[in-house]
Amino acid sequence: MGNSEEVTAGAAKPEEGAAKKKAALKFVLMVGVMSLFADLTYEGSRSIVGPYLGLLGASAFVISVVTGFGEFLGYALRLLSGRSADNTGLYWPIAIGGYVLQMTVVPLLALAGSWQTAAVLVILERVGKATRNPPRDAMLSHAAKQMGYGWGFGVHEALDQLGALIGPLALALILALKHNDYKLAFASLAIPAVIMLALLGVARLIYPRPQDLEPATSQITAEGLPRVFWIYLGGAALAGAGFADYPLIAYHLQASSTVKSALVPVFYAVAMAVSGLGSLAFGRIFDRSGIVVLVPLTVVSAAYAPLAFLGGFWVALVGVAIWGLGMGVQESIMTAAVAPMVSRDRRSSAYGLFTGVYGIAWFLGSVAIGTLYEVSFAALVAFSIVAELAAVPFILVVRARTQPPSPGPHPAPA
Repeated sequence: MGNSEEVTAGAAKPEEGAAKKKAALKFVLMVGVMSLFADLTYEGSRSIVGPYLGLLGASAFVISVVTGFGEFLGYALRLLSGRSADNTGLYWPIAIGGYVLQMTVVPLLALAGSWQTAAVLVILERVGKATRNPPRDAMLSHAAKQMGYGWGFGVHEALDQLGALIGPLALALILALKHNDYKLAFASLAIPAVIMLALLGVARLIYPRPQDLEPATSQITAEGLPRVFWIYLGGAALAGAGFADYPLIAYHLQASSTVKSALVPVFYAVAMAVSGLGSLAFGRIFDRSGIVVLVPLTVVSAAYAPLAFLGGFWVALVGVAIWGLGMGVQESIMTAAVAPMVSRDRRSSAYGLFTGVYGIAWFLGSVAIGTLYEVSFAALVAFSIVAELAAVPFILVVRARTQPPSPGPHPAPA
C-alpha cells in the first residue's frame, strides 16, 4: 500500500504540471484577446492621429513633440506603476485603472475642437498604457515561463497586432466612405473599447492570481538588478531612440503626397501585420537560439528610415513594413528577454524600469527626429541608422554573459 501511495503521489506532479501549462496557455490567449480589442481601439486612433492633429492646425514639429512626449510619459510612468505593483501586490487593480483610462479617452478625440485638446487626450491615452503595462507584463511572464518566454510573449503580441491591423483598416474604410470624417472615425472606437473592458472584468474573475501559474523557485532576490540587465537596457534605449513614432511617418506620407489620406492607416495596418507575424516567428527562434536573434533583426530594422522618408509609394510601404517588424521585435522579443534576467518578485519593477528608460530614449529620439525633419531628411535618416546600429554591441555583450534560453525554464544570467 505504501508503494502504491508513493506512485500515485509521484504521478500527480506531471498531471499538475500539464494542468498549469494548459491554464497558462489559456491566460496568455485571454490577455491576447484583451489586447486585440485594446489595440483595435488605440492603434486605430494612432494610425490617423498625426493627420488629425495636422488638420486641427498642428505643425510637423508639434506632432512629433506631442506624440514623443506622450511616449515619454507612456514609458517613464511605468517606473512608478511597476514598482507600485511589486510593492503592493495589486497587479490587477493597477492594470485595470490604466485600461479604463486608456479606453475612455480615445473615443473622446471625436469631441476635440482644437489640436491642444486633442494633444491632451493623446497624452492621457499614453498615461493609461503606462499604468497598465508593467503589471500586465509581469502577470503575462508568469504564464509565459510555462511555454517559453519568446513564444508566450510572441503569441500575445500576434493577437495584439491583429487588433492593430483591424483598427487602422476599419478607420481607413470609415474615412473612405465618409469623406474623411475623423470625428466619426474616433467615435466608432468606443465599440471595441467597451468590449475590451468587459473582457478585462472576465479575466480578473477567472485568473485572480496569475503569479500562481509560475511555480515558486529557489531563486534569491538580489539587492539590485543584475549587471547584465543594465547593459541590455542601454542597448534597448539606443534602439528606441532611433525609431520614429508612426504619427510623424503618417504626417510625412500625407504631406509629401507619397500616399493618399485614406491609405495612411492602411500602411499602418501593413506594419502591424508584419509586426504580429514577426513576433510569432522570431519568438520561437528566441526560445531556441537566445538573444543573439536580436542582432540581425536590429540591423534590418535600421533600414526603415531611408525607405519610409526618402522613398516613393512602394518603397515607403516596404519601409513602413520594416518599421512594423522593428516595433514588433522591440515590444515582444526585447520584452521577453527581460524575464529570465530577474527574479519573479522583482519582475514588474524591472519591466517598469526597462520600458521607462526605453520610453525616455524614444522621446528624446522623437524630438531629435522631429527637429531634423524640418532641416534635412538625410540627417534624419543618418541619426536613425546610427542609433539603431549602436544597439548591436550591447546585445552582443549581453549574449556573451548569458546562456541561450531553452523552451522551458531559463537559466540565470551569468
